[in-house]
Amino acid sequence: MKIQERTGAGAGRSAVPAQPSVGDRLPTPPRERKPALAALAVLLILVGALGATMLVLQAGDRIEVVKVTQKIPAGGSVTNSNVTSVMVAQDSSIHYVPWSQLDSLKRLKAVSTIPAGVVAVGEMFGDQAGVAQGKATVGLSLKAGQYPTGLQAGDIVAAYRVSSDSGSSSSSNTSGSSPASAGTAPIVDQARVSYVQEKKSDDLISSTNLPVTLTVDSSKAAALAQAASNGQVALVLVSSK
Repeated sequence: MKIQERTGAGAGRSAVPAQPSVGDRLPTPPRERKPALAALAVLLILVGALGATMLVLQAGDRIEVVKVTQKIPAGGSVTNSNVTSVMVAQDSSIHYVPWSQLDSLKRLKAVSTIPAGVVAVGEMFGDQAGVAQGKATVGLSLKAGQYPTGLQAGDIVAAYRVSSDSGSSSSSNTSGSSPASAGTAPIVDQARVSYVQEKKSDDLISSTNLPVTLTVDSSKAAALAQAASNGQVALVLVSSK
């Protein structure tokens, strides 16, 4: 009887293990923290902010400098008509020419041809311009009528010999046409104007001659210089710059 009672008492029990109640959950592993990645993210943010700040500060530190607006040939000079002022970010490694030094810059020569659109730097100018091999520079002192009006550095001209007593009447006119002696061969058929003295806007009548410097072939320099010393040279504009 006892054996049967025990068997009957255990018969009502289930063989399936008891399930946890609904409110009980399995424990989850703790999240793995990565302090190195967090520090890297913060560092990148700081670097970006620092870079943006430097750009803002650099953009605000600007200076007024000289910019070339028209091509300046080798040996040519800066004038009020071939430069302008622009604002650039200051950089000690670049030798910009401050706009405040424009008058001093006008007394220097371009050591080589300077194209239009570039910002002038000190290395572009010097007391004397270099002359290419096979070329020579000849200085002229021309009276009114011995040169076309509006003559500028960079122009191409032809130089003709004229008599000293008729230089004004037989020389080139304002349109650049040839003098009365144009039927003869020119001293120089093509010469580049390296320098021409700038006239002031209020200087309507000038009693002084116009200084002009021409770059010519070395073989023509002696003849041109001899004629120039006697005041027997008239220029004809061939092409403008």
